[in-house]
Amino acid sequence: MIDLLVAGGGPAGLAAGVHAALAGLRAVVIEPRPAPVDKACGEGIMPGGVEQLHALGAPASGRELLGIRYLDGRRSAEARFRGAAGLGVRRTVLHAALARRARELGVDVVTARVGAVRQGEGWVTAAGLRARWLIAADGLHSPVRRALGLDLPGRRATHRYGLRRHYRVEPWTDHVEVHWSPLGEAYVTPVADDLVGVAVLSRERCGYATHLERFPRLTPLLGARPATPVRGAGPMLQRVRGRVAGRVLLVGDAAGYVDALTGEGIALALASAGAAVRCLAAGRPDDYETEWRSLSRRHRMLTGALLRLSGTAGTARLIVPAASALPPLFRAAVHALQ
Repeated sequence: MIDLLVAGGGPAGLAAGVHAALAGLRAVVIEPRPAPVDKACGEGIMPGGVEQLHALGAPASGRELLGIRYLDGRRSAEARFRGAAGLGVRRTVLHAALARRARELGVDVVTARVGAVRQGEGWVTAAGLRARWLIAADGLHSPVRRALGLDLPGRRATHRYGLRRHYRVEPWTDHVEVHWSPLGEAYVTPVADDLVGVAVLSRERCGYATHLERFPRLTPLLGARPATPVRGAGPMLQRVRGRVAGRVLLVGDAAGYVDALTGEGIALALASAGAAVRCLAAGRPDDYETEWRSLSRRHRMLTGALLRLSGTAGTARLIVPAASALPPLFRAAVHALQ
């Protein structure tokens, strides 16, 4: 029998397959789209996530990131990472690196839709396949999570949405730059020697160009050469009742999501995939809920605090001045997320 089915072949799902193979388990990943898959993503990986990619044997090429910089047009605050650098990497390049590593380890990738998930004593089925366990890594709006009744109602007033596109320009920074406005943020991530990604996050739903108009000091740096179409995602906040349902475990964005504000999505996806596989390999699946809460605690606390501050125009205006006036506090926050 297959040891592990993985619903979703994005970074979290492929990482789960790789972790399973390294643990001596037979894993099959179910994904309807051919690799590499692109999607809206900030494309910055924190140093901890880069270390995880190397541990998996799946290093990806991109631009070295040395820290985080906040700007509001008048002030700026900067915090360099401690020790290892982060990485700006195209989502497609990251996906290709993980898919390549999965193939090397003999992880099967089946082109199919997951469909209905059924489970019983010692088994679970999806896409016509039967296994001992299933990991759902099927994204922010996980169909598996919804079918299992693990969704919690969202709070419409707090919904945030993201849009991203790339510009063909030589990067002017070796940091992730977060440009703040009272109505949202723009995240600049160098991903290649001639390419930067710009993602905007806001509670307001409007066109990408309208969002960029709120950052008059950023737009001249981008030139007039967008290199990719706009991709969107949201709402960001996904509340979840729990991450274990019988023989099914949720990882990555499917396990619940606060916001992309602190840029930890990929690192958390890789970490949760590893934690889920370790718990299954040890025969303690119920431990995963505690493991997930522990590995995501700092992210949930810090991201939640920043979201509350950015929730109104009045308090959003204070974020960069406060970070600029209190550099030790800003550095401590960035280092806590590494």
